Amino acid sequence: MQTSPTNPGHANSWYAASANDKRVRPELEGETEADVCVIGAGFTGISAALELAENGFSVVVLEGERVGFGASGRNGGQIVNGYSRDLEVIARRYGPDKAVKLGEMSLEGGEIIRRRVATYGIRCDLVDGGFFAAFTDKQVKEMAHVKANWEKHGHTGLEMVAKADVGKYVKSDRYVGGMIDRLGGHIHPLNLVLGEAAAAEGLGVRIFEKSRVTGLDMGLNPVVKTAKGRVKAKYVLVCGNAYLGSMLPKITDRMMPVSSQVMATEPLDAKLIEDLLPANYCVEDANYVLDYYRRTADNRLLYGGGIGYGGHDPANLTGVIRPNMLKTFPQLKGARIDFAWSGNFALTLTRIPHMGRLSENVYFSHGDSGHGVTTTHLLGKILGEAVAGHAGRFDVWASLPALPFPGGRTFRVPLTVLGAWWYGLRDKLGV
Repeated sequence: MQTSPTNPGHANSWYAASANDKRVRPELEGETEADVCVIGAGFTGISAALELAENGFSVVVLEGERVGFGASGRNGGQIVNGYSRDLEVIARRYGPDKAVKLGEMSLEGGEIIRRRVATYGIRCDLVDGGFFAAFTDKQVKEMAHVKANWEKHGHTGLEMVAKADVGKYVKSDRYVGGMIDRLGGHIHPLNLVLGEAAAAEGLGVRIFEKSRVTGLDMGLNPVVKTAKGRVKAKYVLVCGNAYLGSMLPKITDRMMPVSSQVMATEPLDAKLIEDLLPANYCVEDANYVLDYYRRTADNRLLYGGGIGYGGHDPANLTGVIRPNMLKTFPQLKGARIDFAWSGNFALTLTRIPHMGRLSENVYFSHGDSGHGVTTTHLLGKILGEAVAGHAGRFDVWASLPALPFPGGRTFRVPLTVLGAWWYGLRDKLGV
């Protein structure tokens, strides 16, 4: 990983360069106690810590690198509602009752983000509105079907967009239509998680960076160990996602790290970027391996795409993304690329988040499968609820089966690549 020259310990991203808060927090040294020890200072862990602190719990957060080091501080910054699988798929797999219960929660992640931004005055460039872009009439029909199903679950912010109106959102001739989500939006994700961390600290949460967990003693009184310290706690929340490592195979054997690549152009002429994205909505297309992009507050185009199963990155990040950007916006042929980076997210076989208990008082959540910005905020809050004795919603998620990848660690990557190739071929053929 190429590190940021102005924000050590972070990837060399536009987010790290433009972070509001670049202070380095201390490493854990010695022994301390708390009601709850949270492992991981990304969206899930910080969301849980803030929920707990708001309800009077003492909390210690242990982060192996920096707050927001992983996917939480490197993603596309898009507020996309729902999960990586549609509620209709969830109903078919797990029954209509589960779909109803998950549907009731499906807009809450975005609501949590907006509420915290307003409550704590977090400066993270929050902008409302998202656009899903369709390449084919088949994709348009699928979006209309999804819209109808969403509306059964109370989502009233969706609107279909005809080809003639695509230019209101994206000035590109690649798309035949699409759908807008007025409850979607975009943010500077690193500034969001840093702002939430500062809010949690204001309520008494202690956050330690460069404090990678080396051991976890589970039991009635769990102990979390690092190289230089120990935390005794009544509860432990494991929120490491794709950066958890191999310490807890019961979790990590049921997820696969997957990298996604992002780049940011130089600041563009204001008239040009406003012409390309007139409504300032974030955009993602409808392909299986999709592209996503948006404007930034300083008039850059932030463009992401590509995928690396197993967490492997291409040698030339810009070489992967820039050709797709130019297919969408050939006007940017001469635009300089100032930043290019990647980050890993945790993929489950079912593409549904995996929550559960490792023991009576050790909980975990991971595997948001590409829909992490909103889902992590929801599930972090639900972890906090479970610790507080309100485990009803946690139990709904924990009841969903989490399956191991076929072929184990040896063959999970090639088998997943083969499946992605097949769906990518279908996208290209429009079938």
